[in-house]
Amino acid sequence: MVNVGYTLMCEQTDPRSLVRDAAAAEEAGFTLAVMSDHFFPWLDAQGHSPNAWATLGAVSQVTSSIELMTYVTCPTVRYHPAVVAQQAATVGLLSQGRFTLGLGSGENLNEHVVGRGWPPVNVRHEMLTEAVDIIGALFDGGYVSYSGKHFHVDSARLWDLPETRVPIGVAVSGAQSVQAFAPKAEVMISTEPDPELGRGWDAASASSTPARKVGQLPVSWDTDREAAVARAHEQFRWFAGGWKVNAELPSTAGFDAASQFVRPEDVAGQIPCGTDVEAIIEALKPFKDAGYTDVALVQIGGDQQRTFVEAAQKELLPGIRETLGKN
Repeated sequence: MVNVGYTLMCEQTDPRSLVRDAAAAEEAGFTLAVMSDHFFPWLDAQGHSPNAWATLGAVSQVTSSIELMTYVTCPTVRYHPAVVAQQAATVGLLSQGRFTLGLGSGENLNEHVVGRGWPPVNVRHEMLTEAVDIIGALFDGGYVSYSGKHFHVDSARLWDLPETRVPIGVAVSGAQSVQAFAPKAEVMISTEPDPELGRGWDAASASSTPARKVGQLPVSWDTDREAAVARAHEQFRWFAGGWKVNAELPSTAGFDAASQFVRPEDVAGQIPCGTDVEAIIEALKPFKDAGYTDVALVQIGGDQQRTFVEAAQKELLPGIRETLGKN
């Protein structure tokens, strides 16, 4: 069985609506809500980007059972890893143990704002490795001092830690990142349903049991399929560039220029549009076959969440569970 989650996408929704959407998603039967952590939207058409951590704190207070997760936070440029550890521990407490800290190496779009530049990919991976080590040490409790190539910590301590240690997930894209982070984290994160990633993660993991693996799938649910395709093209055509490109572009104007030749039919070929439950199930099957335990759906359009959540409760989630719950 693949657990179907819900995405609280900060780039397309204001913070008050995100909090309401989280409560509605829990009521509808979603058991996991993942939240993006951006400073910018991908495209101006999306129009939002509130602070993820303040919003998560509010979400934790209007929900009681749904699991929460960052998808994902970059703990290396815009934030210092010690600050991320404190934020994560606090949300872990507020949510009474429902929070998983999802980490990644970030995108220039969001990290350039603090004026530190954007390192090459190999340096970003070095920085993320150090950050995961620092966060893990702080989660263990006690005072932490650290002197690395990229980060320093001087006698830091988290004074408020949840009883259950906050699980750490790391976004990976290939064998190199899998080998680096599987021994350090409990959860694998990726948007690619590649079975080699999961097998490599479990082989390199410090645990003897298969790890939790969390993916993500965008959809554009709408009774008017043409409107669904148009909205997906307007707000999500950046998705077609792939993460190697997406990590490097510095601005919404850059994403707009890079995606100017992406056609509506190109987007519709990658993203299920309309109300075809079977199309969404077919898009989820590769994740199940690749060993993913969870896939969070992204409904495109901040003003389309209510109708999507209602449809998910009535037909989408039951259909997915009936089909993907079978061997």
